[in-house]
Amino acid sequence: MAELLPQELRVLVAVAETGGFSAAAGALGLTQSAVSHSVRGSEAKLGAVLFERGRSGASPTPAGERAVGHARRILRLYEVMGAEARGAGRQAESVHGVLRVAAFRSAALHLLPPALERLAARHPGIRPEVRVVREIGAGTAGEVAAGRADLGIATLGVPQGVPPGLVTGVLVEEAYALVHPAGHPDPKALPLMDWDENCGSYTRAWWLAQDWIPRATVKAEDDAMVLTMVGRGLGMAIMPELSLREATEAVDITGLGPEGPVRHVGYVTTPESAATLAVRALIRELRSVAR
Repeated sequence: MAELLPQELRVLVAVAETGGFSAAAGALGLTQSAVSHSVRGSEAKLGAVLFERGRSGASPTPAGERAVGHARRILRLYEVMGAEARGAGRQAESVHGVLRVAAFRSAALHLLPPALERLAARHPGIRPEVRVVREIGAGTAGEVAAGRADLGIATLGVPQGVPPGLVTGVLVEEAYALVHPAGHPDPKALPLMDWDENCGSYTRAWWLAQDWIPRATVKAEDDAMVLTMVGRGLGMAIMPELSLREATEAVDITGLGPEGPVRHVGYVTTPESAATLAVRALIRELRSVAR
């Protein structure tokens, strides 16, 4: 099988991100026919149809999604190769370049900042770009697999799992706790509040086995909204420790004991990114903060 050239990879990514051959051509400064010819050539080399063509544009097929993800990751390695080669003559600690991080909300608020602060002190040449990604569907691990992030902070052990081929490591094991309006005489009688990102949680089996947890739930947008609504006396919730760092005096927190659920929060990266200086440096700082 013939290898795809860097420009062919850029065309695949541009078509996927702009949603059409014309838009990709405009973004790359090429003609539409050149983009179309490049995509056909890539499809012939790979032996798979990568895009569904239609009047409204072009969308990746399942094969195309995989190919575009690999294309992003390969192009990213070209960038990293240049940055690390240019920095090879400097001190070993001198790492430069952009580091793309995806994290779910509570991790981005409470786990990443101290790690990034330590990273900036040791490696001022690294420029982190952090995006908050909801842990729904592919989540942060999906961003890494798709080549849109070098490292993701993810909930590990969830039913949807981590895409195959990625490297993971646990950073924090955090217990869930019962959170309820402060001073409420019978918090277990209140409605259970939940949020979308938690609905696919691997703790769900534990929830279902508890007779005291009501089956009817009140849904909120995210964990911060749940915490606010609990503080207003609208219900009770079962939340992990990172989410509860924003708790105010309006709520009380009660542990669930040694049999209660525990969430594993960790990092996700690709094997190639795991070998880069910037990602290795961030993982070291995340581990230090977690300890």
